[in-house]
Amino acid sequence: MWLPNSARTTVNAEARIQGSTALVGVLGDPVRHSLSPVMHNAALEAMGLDWAYLALPAPTAELGTVIQALEAMGCRGLNVTIPHKQAVAPLCSELSPLAERLGAVNTLVPRQGGGWLGTNTDVEGFCAPLREVSWSSKRALVLGCGGSARAVVAGLVELGFAEIVLAGRRPEALEAFQADCRSWAPQLSTLSWDSGIAATLAQADLLVNTTPVGMASATDPAAAQACPLSDSELAALSAEAWVYDLIYTPRPTALLQRATAKGCRSLDGLRMLVEQGAASLRLWSGRSEVPVEVMHQAALRQL
Repeated sequence: MWLPNSARTTVNAEARIQGSTALVGVLGDPVRHSLSPVMHNAALEAMGLDWAYLALPAPTAELGTVIQALEAMGCRGLNVTIPHKQAVAPLCSELSPLAERLGAVNTLVPRQGGGWLGTNTDVEGFCAPLREVSWSSKRALVLGCGGSARAVVAGLVELGFAEIVLAGRRPEALEAFQADCRSWAPQLSTLSWDSGIAATLAQADLLVNTTPVGMASATDPAAAQACPLSDSELAALSAEAWVYDLIYTPRPTALLQRATAKGCRSLDGLRMLVEQGAASLRLWSGRSEVPVEVMHQAALRQL
């Protein structure tokens, strides 16, 4: 029997969800925009797992109740996104050494004895597209000092960067960031953005944007045209540098468009999203082989 595409999609989804289907998902607030369900459900189908991945809105005040209820329901695993990555850490029964060091959790794994293991796969996701190059003795400049910057700095340390400079506009936040990371990132220094970053840009082998500047916004059409660097700052950037923008909507961002025009190698955050999701799926399923390319193509189609 012929069915229109929309009907076929509905029938296929209903066929996959049964009484035995287990739950995995992502907690956030808001979370309806997340690409995680489409890429994870594509992977689950390819792996033959009787699981369904859902976006699960969780208001901050109810976060503890939500994760307790999901444990009681036999949930097989959870991702955690904005604004809960720090708040969920004390609600875990156990933290991985990496999550404890970062103070941030993006993945919950059910423990055999009850409760949740909190860990962080953002670092693995960030590093994945950079591993094809040796970064020993190289310099990195990171824009922004929010939650994502911690995972980025941890990834840069793991990749062997000799010098990491963190640029931000709030001196007190920069000071607190460096104090928190000093024991495991001795190569990290901070720089006030307002004092000028052109000289540091000129020496950077890798530039990473962790700020939201340039991200598409449903309420502000001009937001996607913004660039975190001014024209004079961009002029200082070496054409030999790599530029990594954690934003993936739009593709490419204004920063990556301008960097590519200079001849720079550019990366956006979609690969990081896919790779951190794949790392989570390995932890939940116990399988080392996860269809990363299936996840990537599903996310691209959704975008």
